[in-house]
This record gives sequence, structure tokens and C-alpha cells, in this order.
Amino acid sequence: MASEIDIVNLALANLGDNATVTSLYPPEGSAQSEHAARFYPIARDTLLEMHPWSFTTKRATLNLLAITVPQWDYVYAMPNNTIKCIAVIPPDSNSDYSSIYSPVDTLGYTANNVPLVQGGQYIPQPFQVESSDTGIDIILTNQEDAVLRYSASITDTTRFTALFTVTLSWHLASMLAGPIIKGDVGAAEAGRCIKMMGIFLQKAKETDSDDRLVKPGHIVSWVAGR
Repeated sequence: MASEIDIVNLALANLGDNATVTSLYPPEGSAQSEHAARFYPIARDTLLEMHPWSFTTKRATLNLLAITVPQWDYVYAMPNNTIKCIAVIPPDSNSDYSSIYSPVDTLGYTANNVPLVQGGQYIPQPFQVESSDTGIDIILTNQEDAVLRYSASITDTTRFTALFTVTLSWHLASMLAGPIIKGDVGAAEAGRCIKMMGIFLQKAKETDSDDRLVKPGHIVSWVAGR
């Protein structure tokens, strides 16, 4: 699998740059390595945030905090390596859509102000991400003993899929084009790289989504009412 150096050199090749970077941390002294050392972590993390990639997806039992927030039953600490929250689920859940709600009441809402559809349905457990007064990231939810499915920060390039790696190289190339090529030509080249990144990003998402087989389903009213 590609290393960070390989990805950087692929990004430079995408720009038509003949330079070969051999060291990023510390940079070897070339302009290419200096710029790549700054922009590579940004390109990687922003791409990780664009989609819940299978190779970044983890589960963690959340730590309950002694914090009270109006309209929410529980406040949990967010795992330190979280890039993006995907779903808050019960500890025995096998999917993001395992909560069965009863048919709507006269107001069309549950006791926790969750809007419902007549007959009930599988829907994700509502949650909200905020920052506490002490500066830590917290998750607000009504789920007891909550488990979080989330995208984790992954820096090990051997975990990346081939399509993710190629997409990252074009994403990084779009960031390197301006400082390396400069001027209008650099801006135009950055735009070309962004378009190429978008093409590979779509392919990477489609391939990654093929790994997910669990889908939500509608629940008829007589089942939901049990």
C-alpha cells in the first residue's frame, strides 16, 4: 500500500511536477516537501470527513458525564479521535436504524419531541454535538448506555483503500498547485485537480458503500404498536 511519501509524489505527478520527495517529517528542504508537509494532514483529514469510510468506522461505549442540558436526558464525552459522528445507538444494536417508535400521538410527536410517521418506522436515535463550558466535545442524546458509531482519525496509510489513496492524491494536488505553480496557471491547475478529485471521490464512495448491507425498513402500525 502507498505511504505518505508515495501519496505526495503521486500528487506532484498529477501536477506534472518531476520532483521526487523523500522526506516529509522533517521536510527534506525542497519547496515541494515544505508545502506537502503543511498541506498533507489537511488534505487527509478533510477527505476523511467527507464520507463515513468503512476503514475509519468504529464503535465506542460512551462515557456518561455529570452534566445537565435541557431537553436531553444524557450527556456523553466524545471519543478523542472522532472525525465525525455517524450514529448513536443502543448497546445491543446491529444497525443505525434499530429504534422502533410507536405510532404518532395526537400531536405527532413522542414524549421527547421526536417527530414520527404514522405506523412507526426505524429511524436513527437523535443526538447533538456541542462543546461544554470546559471546552470538551460532548454528545447530547436520549439514549441510555449509548454506543457511538463514528469516523475515527486514521493516519496509517496502509488502512486506506486504493481509491481513497488516489482521491487523496488529487485533493492534495489541488492544494499544492497554487504555491508550487503560482499565478493564473496554478489556479487553473488547482481547479482541474479539484474536478479530478470529485470524479475519484464519487467512485470511492460508491465502492465503499457497497460494503454496507443493512438498510432501514418501514414498520406497519400493528407491529409498531406492540
